[in-house]
This record gives sequence, structure tokens and C-alpha cells, in this order.
Amino acid sequence: MTSWPYPLWLAHRGAGRLAPENTLAAFRVGAGFGHRAFECDVKLSRDGEAFLLHDDTLDRTSSGSGSPAGQDWAALARLDAGGWHSPPYTAEPLPRLAQVAAFCRANGCALNLEIKPCPGEEARTGAAVAREAARLWAGAGTPPLLSSFKPEALAAARDAAPALPRALLLDTLWDGWPGAAARLGVAAVITNWRLMDRALIERLHGQGWRALVYTVNDADVAGRLIADGIDGLITDAVDRLGPGRQPMRA
Repeated sequence: MTSWPYPLWLAHRGAGRLAPENTLAAFRVGAGFGHRAFECDVKLSRDGEAFLLHDDTLDRTSSGSGSPAGQDWAALARLDAGGWHSPPYTAEPLPRLAQVAAFCRANGCALNLEIKPCPGEEARTGAAVAREAARLWAGAGTPPLLSSFKPEALAAARDAAPALPRALLLDTLWDGWPGAAARLGVAAVITNWRLMDRALIERLHGQGWRALVYTVNDADVAGRLIADGIDGLITDAVDRLGPGRQPMRA
């Protein structure tokens, strides 16, 4: 396998549930607990701005509503993306990918960018996010890892920025996933932790792919996976698991 520049632990959406997900505030909280690698979700506005959001609509984690794919960035930038979580985060904005890149590069942090397209936006989002990531991380020592559940998005990312590493996300081991991963030229496969065991890790490693999992919040589960040879664990438990805390890499 090729060298792997990413830390073992990745803070999920910045800080798990301790701060409003996919915001710069969350990244600051996660970094405050010692995390130097993060996972976040990236979408596109109608006018092509890459920004952080998980859901297909704005309703759950912002003061907005409806699909962001139908709204321009000027409107999205005015939304409150923190008040839903707790009063101290009221008026926290949706961050642009450019802001997250600046934070990561200034603080020496690695990033797993999950390409999270709105329905029907798979290819457009994959290509645009990859091009923007390549621009923002030009000359960086550790490029972002682009991941997605959507093969169409990863294929577009591959074509737009072939030098950036890619990872296929799996919530089930669906028929044909190994062939899809091979065609996409992935560097890693990221699964729900319940799917991962020593046999699958060894199978992935045998293909030259790294093995990562989401979302591990239990120390015993983390310890088992580390003993089995896992390459990365995405966690919400940023205050309990990760750098300087047990379990660490075996």
C-alpha cells in the first residue's frame, strides 16, 4: 500500500455533538480536544459555492428551509447554522469550503471531505468540490481525502482532480462494490463500523486500499478495530476518544 498521511482519529463533522455540526465553531471545539483530522460534508449552492451541510434540506441545522441546491450563496450565507444546537452558538454561519481549508491549513489539520450532493446533483457536486479542493489545497503536504456514498460523485471528482485521493463510503456491502471501488481508483473504503472486521480489513489491504469506519463512539469497539488493523476511525466522542486518550493505535 502507498503511504497514508492521515491520523487514526477523525472528528465527525468537526466536534460530533458538542457543537453545531459542520461549522467552524465545531472545528475549533474538535481542535481544542486535540484532534488534527476532521470529517465534514460538502454541498453546492445553486450558484456553485461549495459549503458545509449534511442534510438534503436546510431545516434541521439552520434557520433556513428547503433544498440548498435551489438557493444562491448570498442567501445561504445569512442563515443561522448554530442556534438550533444551543444558545451560545446562535448566529454561527454556514461555512464555505474555502474557510474550512484556511482553518485546516493554518492549524496543520487533515480533512476527509464527504461529497454530499443533493438529489440529482451528484456529478455537478463531485466535479465542483474536487476542483475547489485541488485549488484550495494546492501545494499542501496532506491533500484532503474525497469520499462519497455516491459513485457518480466520486467518478466526477476523479475526472476533475485525479491527483486527489478518494474513498468509497459504504453503509451496506452492496453487490459490486469492490468493482466500483476499483474503477473509481480509490485509496480507501470507509464503512459503517458494524460492517468492519479483521477479514474485511485484510481484504481491503490486499487490494491496496486503506480501511476506515464511521461513527465509532465506544472505546471497546475502537480497541477491537485498532487491534484488527484499522487505518482510521471517525468519532462523535471527540472529548473521550482520540489523540491522547485510550484506546490509541496498537
